[in-house]
Amino acid sequence: MRVDPCFFCGRPSWPSKGITFMRNDGKSFRFCRSKCHKNFKMKRNPRKLKWTKAYRKNAGKEMIVDSTLQFAARRNVPVRYDRELVQKTLKAMERISEIRSRRERVFYKKRMAGKRAREVAAARKLVAHNEHLLPRLRGSEKRRLAELAAERGVDVEELEREELENIRTSKKSKAFGGETRRLRVRTDGGVEEITESVGGGVHEDDDGFDDDDDGMDTD
Repeated sequence: MRVDPCFFCGRPSWPSKGITFMRNDGKSFRFCRSKCHKNFKMKRNPRKLKWTKAYRKNAGKEMIVDSTLQFAARRNVPVRYDRELVQKTLKAMERISEIRSRRERVFYKKRMAGKRAREVAAARKLVAHNEHLLPRLRGSEKRRLAELAAERGVDVEELEREELENIRTSKKSKAFGGETRRLRVRTDGGVEEITESVGGGVHEDDDGFDDDDDGMDTD
């Protein structure tokens, strides 16, 4: 059984599967699916499509030089059938696939080394470029934190970072124009947030009852 690679994407094209195109000059092209066949007829370059093996090899995302890849080369040498040779060949195929998968994992680990550091550097560059969009403290707040830091003997920048973090975590979503939000204590002891319009109307909860029917409100 011969498994030919797809002419366009490089995936294995199994026997009785896929599409075979015969050109007028007698050359045959094997495709694993209609997607590759359509892209071939549209004369697209497989090196410019990210889902093909040619693009991945050209971008350095696939192993190009490896001894296990030599076993997949076509050999048009007729060999007499031998049962022992077939068994050895099957065992060798399993062993080669194991070695290739292990080498691919090592190749991927080396290729992805330092990715976290590059992401952190890119994030820091983005924050530094858009620093004017970050929330800032008022002058009075900075003076208050400076006095507090002088009393406690700690760093002012650390207190400012803590204050900004508290502002980000405690920031709530604003209500629409003409609406106010307040907390309501239910009879069972629970607390829920309700939205009330300026005219005094209260929005209904999911259960269909008005908020004014039961419970007491707190500011």
